Amino acid sequence: MAEPVSPAGSIAESLKSLGLTKYEALVYVALLQASGATAAELHELSGVPRASVYPVLERLSQKHLVSISNTTPKRFNPVKPDDAIDLLMRSIESDATTAKTELSRVYAQAARPARGDQELIWSIHGDDQIRTRLLELLRGAQERVQIIFYWDHLKQELIDTLLSLADTVSVDIITDRFTAPVPNRIHVTVRTPPDSHGITTGKCMAGGVFIVDGKQVMVVMGSKEEGFTALYSEATGFIRFFTMYWNFFSSWFGPQ
Repeated sequence: MAEPVSPAGSIAESLKSLGLTKYEALVYVALLQASGATAAELHELSGVPRASVYPVLERLSQKHLVSISNTTPKRFNPVKPDDAIDLLMRSIESDATTAKTELSRVYAQAARPARGDQELIWSIHGDDQIRTRLLELLRGAQERVQIIFYWDHLKQELIDTLLSLADTVSVDIITDRFTAPVPNRIHVTVRTPPDSHGITTGKCMAGGVFIVDGKQVMVVMGSKEEGFTALYSEATGFIRFFTMYWNFFSSWFGPQ
């Protein structure tokens, strides 16, 4: 017989992440060292309690990771590691697909307007969260994007995202600098911020207003020194206010 497995903790942890229990992982690793072992031998090799070995082997068999002989005593053979991992990965992918389908169904059926969620204003903190939510918002545009934008931090990534939108989506931007080629469907107004920009705080404030399809608004404000905060809403009043804000700036910064 082979020597007992050295701390198989790290291997067991990896297998646990693929859907096996700790005992299942320990028994499977022991079987790889001693193919054809009996339950008693696996108890000694794996350290799994004797009373638990048979139930564990039955579960491994149900997962097609172990084959069982018809001899007395029964002997057990493991599936090759490559095949075992493939089986576990397919099981995870199948479970994930099922979960995604069911969760999407629940989400689609939820009566969110009845709960008033569309009237809520959400706060978003942290540069990574703001970046992810903002780019996701822009990529979902179907008809029109209106932007007032003074913010170097994400400028190039935002421009790349806007340029990737469908040709049917019109884009209007007011910003301090735009160096990329401008397609016909994108209208850019470039205006330098006033000299007093940030003078009261000693910090260079930056941010923007992003209106998508007249149905969603995200407002970002902050500084490199203190980080950024964003507000997001689909509330009618919130959208109306920032649409008026956009119209005011658009007329103020119109062609000169």
